[in-house]
Amino acid sequence: MMIQDTTETIARQVAASLLEVGAIRLRPSDPFTWSSGWKSPIYCDNRLALSYPAVRTYIKNALAERIRQTFPGVEAIAGVATAGIPQGALVADVLELPFLYVRSKPKEHGMGNMIEGKVSEGQKVVVIEDLISTGGSSLKVVDALREAGAEVLGMAAIFTYGFAVAKENFAEKNVELLTLSDYAYLLTEASNLNIITEADKISLASWRQSPDTWGK
Repeated sequence: MMIQDTTETIARQVAASLLEVGAIRLRPSDPFTWSSGWKSPIYCDNRLALSYPAVRTYIKNALAERIRQTFPGVEAIAGVATAGIPQGALVADVLELPFLYVRSKPKEHGMGNMIEGKVSEGQKVVVIEDLISTGGSSLKVVDALREAGAEVLGMAAIFTYGFAVAKENFAEKNVELLTLSDYAYLLTEASNLNIITEADKISLASWRQSPDTWGK
C-alpha cells in the first residue's frame, strides 16, 4: 500500500512516531555523549522503529513512495550496513527491486566483499540509510558503489539532523539526499507532544547550529 500523504504530513508523522516509540530521545538537561566526544541533547536509534509494525510499515511505504517520485529510474536498492539493511530490504520489497547492502569496509575473510549482493555495470541504485549526521560514513557507500560501476541516483534516509557539514559533504559528492523527516519537524512535534518546554526548544535549536561546542 503506497502513501498519498504530503511531504510535510509524512515529516510530521515520522517525527511524532519516532518520539512516541522512543527511537528518538531528547535530554537537553542531561545530555548524551556521542562517540565523537560531542555533548548531545538528542539520541537517535531508528532501529527501534522496526519493533513497532505500524510505524515500520508507515516508514517503509513513505520511503518507497518518495523514492518512486524522486528517482523514477531506480533499478536497485542498496542498504548501508548495518542500520540501513532492514529498512532497505523492506523498501526493495515494496518496490519489487533487487536489494544489496554495503559494508563500512571489506569483509576480512571469505571473498572479502564490501558489497553483498549483485551490482551490475551502469545499474541505477538508490542508497537507503536510517540516519544522516555528517554523512561521512554514508557517502563511503556511494564511493564503493560507484567504484563497482553502479550509477547512484541518490540517497534516502528516515531522519537527518540537518547539519551544514552534511549538506556540504553531499554536495561535494554530487549526491541528492531525500529524508522523510528532519530536526526542525522533530522540535515542532516534541513541543506539540509536550515532551519539551520552550526553554528546551531554544537549547535544542542552538545545539544544531553548533553541535561541537554546545554544552561546553
